[in-house]
Amino acid sequence: MELFAEKAKEVMAGIAPLADRMRPRGLDEFVGQEHILGQGRVLRKAIEKGELFSLILWGPPGSGKTTLARIIAMRTKAHFVSFSAVLSGVKEIREVTKEAEEERSFRQQRTILFVDEIHRFNKAQQDAFLPHVEKGTICLIGATTENPSFEVISPLLSRVQVFTLKQLGPEELMEIMRRALADKERGLGKHKVEIDASVLKLLAALADGDARAALNALELAVMTTVPQKDGQRTITPEAAQEAMQKRVLYDKDGEEHYNIISALHKSMRGSDPDAALYWLGRMIEGGEDPLYIARRVVRFASEDVGNADPQSLLVAVAAMQAFHFIGQPEGELALAQAVVHLATAPKSNALYTAYSEVRKAIKETGSLPVPMHLRNAPTRLMEEMGYSKGYRYPHSFPDAFVEEEYLPEKIKKRRFYKPSQRGYEREIMERLKKWWKGKKG
Repeated sequence: MELFAEKAKEVMAGIAPLADRMRPRGLDEFVGQEHILGQGRVLRKAIEKGELFSLILWGPPGSGKTTLARIIAMRTKAHFVSFSAVLSGVKEIREVTKEAEEERSFRQQRTILFVDEIHRFNKAQQDAFLPHVEKGTICLIGATTENPSFEVISPLLSRVQVFTLKQLGPEELMEIMRRALADKERGLGKHKVEIDASVLKLLAALADGDARAALNALELAVMTTVPQKDGQRTITPEAAQEAMQKRVLYDKDGEEHYNIISALHKSMRGSDPDAALYWLGRMIEGGEDPLYIARRVVRFASEDVGNADPQSLLVAVAAMQAFHFIGQPEGELALAQAVVHLATAPKSNALYTAYSEVRKAIKETGSLPVPMHLRNAPTRLMEEMGYSKGYRYPHSFPDAFVEEEYLPEKIKKRRFYKPSQRGYEREIMERLKKWWKGKKG
């Protein structure tokens, strides 16, 4: 636990940044993540009992991953070793596992190996963990901002529990900052600070869910504000914004966030590529998560374009994957390409309307039984009961089509999907008319 002793010295000397000094020392000081740390939750119960197991903490920056790992180490009295996936390799892994074996043999103490940004380890590096996690030589705690399903190898993933941390909300960030302002030992309480709730809210919005960013900006704003004659430091919105080094284009958690995403959606729906690009740029330059934008673009492809241009969904998904692959700023162009494609594509909301009607029908009629001729008959008993009886195999008929009833009896006349006359849906409509003799299409 030498690492904690050194940290404690830094904190007491006031050398460490505010975010480090205010790092929670136990679960009672931890703000947020109630879904995994609330009373009665499995992770909280395990920590309180001092139980140790390998896990991965997946969440956005500043959500408490490192803090939680340290709380686990302190509670379980484990030897704590911190790794950076950026700086460490297989050689360092071998060294620390050897040290862990010695700790376990001679001191009867388990070792927690905390790996920050574990997603940056390659396959060979992750493979090096496997036997030691399997034997219990080390208790691996990984922290990542990326989806472990894509970034962590399956054998390692199967040996750990994954806990998802959520982005901290504005109120949680404001609570964290209020505690720092009041704390005279570790925080800013020894200074006479006056800061309006609106300024704290501004800092919370600019921090974008990142407690570390919020605390460090708060400290910078306080320390760079000239005190008045009585020693009081009044933090202005300008000082807060300057400390965060971000220009506010729109409040991501406020009304403007929803206004601009709505403007993007409606510009694409209205087939205006210039306006769509502008609103896309406003969001990206304002610090919006590009993957949030990508998800909305994918949704738009099905909701407002649909089968009028089936390629639109492929373009939208490809743009999302391209951005995930190359990141910023290069990936922004893939989003721009998708937005222009969708804005200039033929439009149809027939798919959206059809699925809405299906949900309504299910709510109205409940769980209607599957017609007997549509059921499989894998056993003799089921065959004798009439399962699959009367089913006509379409491939046995010309054009691989035979007129059949596929809906439950109660709603057999319902028609959900009504293709438009635009784009590829015109062809779909003609095909349905030919097959169903005007009953569909």
